[in-house]
Amino acid sequence: MLRSLSPDALAPAILPLRAFRQRHLVEVLDQTRLPRDEVSVSLTSAADAARAIATMQVRGAPLIGVTAAYGLALSLGTDPSDAGMDDAYTMLLATRPTAVNLRWALERVRATVAPQAPAARAEAAWDEADAIAAEDAAINRAIGEHGLTIIEELAARRSPVQVLTHCNAGALATAGDYGTALGVIRGAIDAGKKVAVIADETRPFLQGLRLTAWELAKDNIPVTVITDSMAGHVMKNGQVDAVVVGADRIASNGDTANKIGTYMVAVLAKQHNIPFYVAAPITTLDLTLASGAEIPIEERDPSEVTHIRDHQLAPDGISVQNPAFDVTPNELITAIITDRGVAEAPFEASLRKLCDSAKTAEKTTGR
Repeated sequence: MLRSLSPDALAPAILPLRAFRQRHLVEVLDQTRLPRDEVSVSLTSAADAARAIATMQVRGAPLIGVTAAYGLALSLGTDPSDAGMDDAYTMLLATRPTAVNLRWALERVRATVAPQAPAARAEAAWDEADAIAAEDAAINRAIGEHGLTIIEELAARRSPVQVLTHCNAGALATAGDYGTALGVIRGAIDAGKKVAVIADETRPFLQGLRLTAWELAKDNIPVTVITDSMAGHVMKNGQVDAVVVGADRIASNGDTANKIGTYMVAVLAKQHNIPFYVAAPITTLDLTLASGAEIPIEERDPSEVTHIRDHQLAPDGISVQNPAFDVTPNELITAIITDRGVAEAPFEASLRKLCDSAKTAEKTTGR
């Protein structure tokens, strides 16, 4: 179900998801309709949540995880049995194979509710989904704080700092109002630094053009959109001080999966001696994987390449590849900015240290 959002529904923060436990309802901003239409979609079942994730009405690794958590809570309100929970878990997990936050959130909710009596499961699942959403908002603020030192160093050389980003790793990709990569930028601006953004359009789904530009303009943050093929040109001309991107999964050696085209940007940054940063929560790390070669890469519908919305651009019957992500090797990454701190090479050691600190904090807080 679609409904128009009120003019102040997203102010002062951009809110891509709102949960209403008593109404057994989750509302998500339909990101496939942005920036032309600001409308929300009502989710009342796990199937609705799965559809919203698969069709990219919601997207971005953290928000995918939060939406899936609420999807499982919605399912348990209807069928709290073990079989019902397993069916909903399997359906939601299959929606987007690359983003590890999806599996993490589902496993966290399931682990919390599985030992409980069926009658108590729905409420427990809502509690856990609410906690995941609230933690995500705080995590993004922490990423911004840890990234501030990096922006401050760049600002000492030029102001405003010119940051190039790829895809959308902002508030629209999370449950908060900051984002991950854009959280670094918002954190610096909140600290009084001047930052301007160059946003790759991000073909084929145009997340940079449609989403990053929309939310930065909404927050009055200077943004200039370029086509993906212009990135090398603006770097060569000295217009980029740093690249900051998000991530959907990070292997134990620091290899990072992000939206298709990120690897190309990283290679160009290396060629022009421009620092390349990844910003992501600890939950995006997958230390079970030795390298990025083990990260599953989602292949999406060819129509996303051959069409823009409903308008076909390609010849009929043309062969198409449409991987949603690529993997940037760790040697191209200057540092990984997380909510627990900044990791630098050698990443195996630094990422493990940050994960250990996160586990210690979880034991202290009971999470």
